[in-house]
Amino acid sequence: MTSPAEFYLDEGGDGPPRLVLTGPYLVSTIGFVDRELRKIDVELDEIDLSGVTEIDTVGAWTASQLAEKHSAKVVGASSRAERLIKALGESADSSTVRAPREGVMMRVPRAVGEGVANFGAGVLTLLSFLGEVIAGFGSIIRHPRRFRRKAFVHQLERVGVTSLGIIGLMSFLIGIVVAQQGAVQLQQFGAEIYTINLTGRLTLRELGVLMTAIMVAGRSGSAFAAQIGTMKLTEEVDAMRTIGISPIEALVIPRIMAAVLMMPLLGFYAACMGIIGGAFIASISLDIPFLTFLSRIQEVVPMYDLYVGMVKAPVFGLIVAIAGCYQGMQVSGNSEQVGLRTTKAVVQAIFMVIVLDAFFAVFFTQIGWA
Repeated sequence: MTSPAEFYLDEGGDGPPRLVLTGPYLVSTIGFVDRELRKIDVELDEIDLSGVTEIDTVGAWTASQLAEKHSAKVVGASSRAERLIKALGESADSSTVRAPREGVMMRVPRAVGEGVANFGAGVLTLLSFLGEVIAGFGSIIRHPRRFRRKAFVHQLERVGVTSLGIIGLMSFLIGIVVAQQGAVQLQQFGAEIYTINLTGRLTLRELGVLMTAIMVAGRSGSAFAAQIGTMKLTEEVDAMRTIGISPIEALVIPRIMAAVLMMPLLGFYAACMGIIGGAFIASISLDIPFLTFLSRIQEVVPMYDLYVGMVKAPVFGLIVAIAGCYQGMQVSGNSEQVGLRTTKAVVQAIFMVIVLDAFFAVFFTQIGWA
């Protein structure tokens, strides 16, 4: 077994002590004394290497660093140690290494230009994708046998049936929150009975469909992007094209149709659960009977509020499905892209849903459905 490196302080003289290094100062042995050498805080006169039996670059670097730190001179070094210490001194470079960087007047225009160019390329890619989807629908209309019925039914289950639980619970709790907070504010004016109006109209017109779209975007839109993106990485999409199967017809169209068809049903279901949640909290905190709350909903909520929600629902479903499928088809390179594209799909879908909801609010107000 190789003996470890050692050292001791020789304080025999009148001046500062000498540091005497003994044993092999190699990369495999110096670890035993490195921490102790760093703790030396006294001024040294010399660093004696005459007792060093073997030395490599790491040992020479340790000796030179100690000499520089304590302003000491190295003595007793062998010819090998002298060569290594000299080589280390010649290779030392104290200059600051910095990556070249352009000035602000060049960086900012360049970044803006790259952003505009990337945006334009993204718009063209999206338009190309939409063109492929439209062409795929046209091909299925001409050749109905090519429609993937089993894939469509499977996506109906994934988008709709399996999400009933989370959407129902979320909508029920939102109905409770809207009714409770609305009642607190309306009680100040003695108008708590209008909590029914507030809950019914807000749930049917806005919150039911909007929150459902956000949930579907986070749940199904992300799944679309991850599933298709993984198939792109494993070259399953390329294999489908090789054997004459259109990925748009087999993967994208069933998902889009399932989202468009299920969103109105899920939106109506969410609105009903929200109203039930409002009726539940009203029966507890406002002493409004549960059935009275429900029957009053039919009187105070105009039918066009339901129409507003049902018109928005398929558009939201289309946006969510297209965002998820488009981002999934853009995956390339490595598995990190799957996560990035999935995140983009959810963010873009929710953003576009909220923007379109604002446009719908203005539009329906202008046509008298306020």
